[in-house]
Amino acid sequence: MGRVSREKPRLLAEKLLQVRVNLGLSQNQMLEKLGLNDKVFRSAISGYELGTREPTLPILLRYARLAKISTDYLIDDELDLPQRK
Repeated sequence: MGRVSREKPRLLAEKLLQVRVNLGLSQNQMLEKLGLNDKVFRSAISGYELGTREPTLPILLRYARLAKISTDYLIDDELDLPQRK
């Protein structure tokens, strides 16, 4: 029996890039801020932003906490990221 792939947020990669850019961080700095520099390579951040890799749920939670937003904003294609003040 074949496996059916699960539905993925279409805008996730774009939103993850937007979070990093809004925070004014390089990919290396983002890796460090997420506390992942000893767990994944910098290329993982690039993959998330290009949509070639999908972050785990705990990593999405770290992104949301760092950006001070709900994970809903990251995974719901109907929601735009809130504007930074």
